[in-house]
Amino acid sequence: MLKIRLQRVGRKHEPTFRLVLTDSKNSPKSGRTLETLGSYDSRRGEKAEFKNDRINHWVAKGAQLSGTVHNLLVDKKVITGKKINVLPKKQPIKKEGADALVEVAAAVPSEVAPVPASKETPVV
Repeated sequence: MLKIRLQRVGRKHEPTFRLVLTDSKNSPKSGRTLETLGSYDSRRGEKAEFKNDRINHWVAKGAQLSGTVHNLLVDKKVITGKKINVLPKKQPIKKEGADALVEVAAAVPSEVAPVPASKETPVV
């Protein structure tokens, strides 16, 4: 499956991105891209250059957009639609310690068994 996604280029602490068309199995850093569809400077949002006709061409042919690219293209009005929530869903914090204590308390009988008497040793 073809995907349109961002490929990071640029120096350390100065990220710039290319908008590339690649196979979904290729890693973003592999460099095996089919076509470069634009560039995006995340630190200067207005410096985004996209090939709108080529993006629409590949989307019409069935290329999938990554979530971030979809939101970026909606912002720049290249495509129409609603933004997608790309943030991970937050999971509630599981209180393993408290649950484990409840289970252990349920397993222990309420009456404590007496300790069997043994020979007393004199304390010296």
